[in-house]
Amino acid sequence: MTALEQHLDDYLRLRRALGFKLVEHERLLPGFVAHLDASGLEFITTAIAVDWATARDVPAGSSVPGTRLLVVRAFARYLIGIDPRTEIPAAQMIPRGQHRRAPYIYTDAEIVALITQARTAIRQRLVANTYATLIGLIAATGMRIGEAISLDRCDVDWDAGTLCVRRTKFNKSRFVPVHHTTLAALEQHAQLRDRLCPEPLESSFFVSLRRKRLQDGAAHATFRRVCLAAGVGAGSPFPPRIHDLRHTLAVRTLLDWYRQGLDVHAQLPVLSTYLGHLRPADTYYYLSAAPELLAHAAGMLEAHQEEPS
Repeated sequence: MTALEQHLDDYLRLRRALGFKLVEHERLLPGFVAHLDASGLEFITTAIAVDWATARDVPAGSSVPGTRLLVVRAFARYLIGIDPRTEIPAAQMIPRGQHRRAPYIYTDAEIVALITQARTAIRQRLVANTYATLIGLIAATGMRIGEAISLDRCDVDWDAGTLCVRRTKFNKSRFVPVHHTTLAALEQHAQLRDRLCPEPLESSFFVSLRRKRLQDGAAHATFRRVCLAAGVGAGSPFPPRIHDLRHTLAVRTLLDWYRQGLDVHAQLPVLSTYLGHLRPADTYYYLSAAPELLAHAAGMLEAHQEEPS
């Protein structure tokens, strides 16, 4: 462990002890520290922070650069008390904004291709089955990646067919009912996991080769490799993300409701609760997330306007 890695570990432990969740910090800062180490730097400079925040792997037009700079600023404020050479980049250098990049909506065939690619192309059997099951779970439930990898074994109620999501984005727990086919896939994975990893170091449902809980950064990186290998999203202006599986579930649910002639606005609180949104207003984003949804809503409005009064 390098000195910077040790400082990062101390920083995260200190802030967690103060009650902060630090989801973005824990996901992003290890990559930043690795970038510093690779550059031969022992302290943070404004130039290296901006260079990392705006790296080529960051999607153009997204809010990622601003988020990256935000977490670096917080880490730099901690480090300046240890190393006075530390520079704290100004927040105004990269406005964070509230821009949301367009989600990638997967087809059924693409989801099957991703699961198949993970299951057959990853050499380690445990890892292959873990990611195939993880992708299927998120596609079937719309869970956030952080919620899925935070599941413990006791969070699966095999009799009730529900998952207890404890570590949510807004510190609210919820129960997520799952289809019997999803439950069967989870059970199959659990049996294989217990055979291949009989002595895990943590109680997590999904485990890594190190017998510990999967890490967010590793999950995103592996998913990107699976996407590339499967050819999913080739030619798309925005590379598909694992979080887009959640978008896909939400958009498809709304489309199904429209096609069934249901009152979508009356149903939105149901979807909002299932997805774990803080308020139903957050779920309205999905109404504009896909052209097909907008076209369907416009068609319904046009038909309503043509009805005789």
